[in-house]
Amino acid sequence: MSTLSNLAPIPELYVSYESAQKLKVEAASLKSHDLSPRQICDLELLMNGGFNPLKGFLGEADYNGVVENMRLADGSLWPMPITLDVSEDFAQSLEIGEDIALRDQEGVILATMTVTDSWEPNKSVEAEKVFGADDIAHPAVDYLHNQTGKIYLGGPVTGIQQPVHYDFRARRDTPNELRAYFRKLGWRKIVAFQTRNPLHRAHQELTFRAARESEANLLIHPVVGMTKPGDVDHFTRVRCYEAVLDKYPAATTSMSLLPLAMRMAGPREAVWHGLIRKNHGLTHFIVGRDHAGPGKNSQGEDFYGPYDAQDLFKEHQEEMGIEMVPFKHMVWVAERAQYEAIDEIEDKDDITILNISGTELRRRLAEGLEIPEWFSFPEVVKELRRTKPPRADQGFTVFFTGFSGSGKSTIANALMVKLMEMGGRPVTLLDGDIVRKNLSSELGFSKEHRDLNIQRIGYVASEITKNGGIAICAPIAPYATTRRQVRQGIEQYGAFVEVHVATSIEECERRDRKGLYKLAREGKIKEFTGISDPYDVPESPELRVETEGTDVDNCAHQVILKLESMGLIKG
Repeated sequence: MSTLSNLAPIPELYVSYESAQKLKVEAASLKSHDLSPRQICDLELLMNGGFNPLKGFLGEADYNGVVENMRLADGSLWPMPITLDVSEDFAQSLEIGEDIALRDQEGVILATMTVTDSWEPNKSVEAEKVFGADDIAHPAVDYLHNQTGKIYLGGPVTGIQQPVHYDFRARRDTPNELRAYFRKLGWRKIVAFQTRNPLHRAHQELTFRAARESEANLLIHPVVGMTKPGDVDHFTRVRCYEAVLDKYPAATTSMSLLPLAMRMAGPREAVWHGLIRKNHGLTHFIVGRDHAGPGKNSQGEDFYGPYDAQDLFKEHQEEMGIEMVPFKHMVWVAERAQYEAIDEIEDKDDITILNISGTELRRRLAEGLEIPEWFSFPEVVKELRRTKPPRADQGFTVFFTGFSGSGKSTIANALMVKLMEMGGRPVTLLDGDIVRKNLSSELGFSKEHRDLNIQRIGYVASEITKNGGIAICAPIAPYATTRRQVRQGIEQYGAFVEVHVATSIEECERRDRKGLYKLAREGKIKEFTGISDPYDVPESPELRVETEGTDVDNCAHQVILKLESMGLIKG
């Protein structure tokens, strides 16, 4: 296979400036779909050629081919379904052949799409084939089942303008802009390093080696679209990359940001990343051990084997036209004061091998412990400490859940007073009844409205947490799926402590201060949790408290002890 880049421009889906202005006016009369953050990432790479040869969101035949055997209907290799998921109501309002406007979340029109296909996918089959398991421990499977719309629309896209990015604008390049840059510099062999994590010294060593072994220039090409929930935010990561860029030779290294929404699909994702990099003019691609792996499944085992991604990439690299550079696992050899590839060390028994895992790094940051200079650059550690201060200085959320009348609000109030007595951080109580009155007064008690109410509570709590405060939430929150979504939203910014107030339904009914259970038994209140509507008992909350025979002060004290043990407050 050729390892010299063909840097001719690739097709984009944008129309000319004049046509775009005309289309914007015409689109005012079209039905509109407001894109989700993931769909905006997908659309940007569709329009700028990053997803070439796709001409729009996949139709049903292409979707089926991709799901079943990683091929479009015409036989082209493409491993990832790029679909426009919408609500059933919106889909039913459309006719095949109709044009729709695709808008960002502020209502700015980015593109139009001609609807050629509309169908209801089998999401379990998609999960099984694309991600290897229909297991919601996988973030993309969770997203597929709990966040995507019921119907997929397919059809060609006409690009009007790219999404606006106000951050790191000088670092964002389309495939054709990168190709022009490589042409200008005379680069013919370029190896890409894909990352969604900050760069540490081991990464620097392996990128140096990859460039040297493939006799290529280096493009550091981090993902700044959507990554795995819980990852370091891209603002911090890019500041970390910029802090260490001068450790690389400027004449042979560059950096560009990729607005990709990752799926964490392991082997298929590696092939997808390779095709995207080929479109950006790259000739070589570093594929890591467990590349784009999401971690553990519901049984506590890795979703993918450590070298599955490398194997699948190798199988298709000839057809893709981009060569794999396998990731070496680099470790620090104390006696020689240098990084070496672990599989190349022959005297393992006679030396001290050091390594810090991602989990260990997060623990050290959370507890304010030392991060040795052999592991990372002081500039990177400084940036990470700014974003991730020790846990006792971070915001967090305590989320009580349980039946009506279980004692959630009473314990939450007692906890609020105890935390305010300790001082140090602002404390906000988001009680179910208070939120209903002030934030959700127009909502009823259907499942959809209950979910919306909890999502609003979660949003407010995430903002409080992000800004270093303490949010105490005390809704019923009967559905596990919604609680998990709230957890994911909050854990981007700080700890989420779920407390199940495990009072039995019989005891709650006996207390029944508001007479609600009586009305529910008489059928006068519909969809009442525990009577005519289910309650998903939390499987593994951070804390479970029993209120029967235990006074409120003791219950609140149990929560305080838990917060201390997690390092969130100091005793």
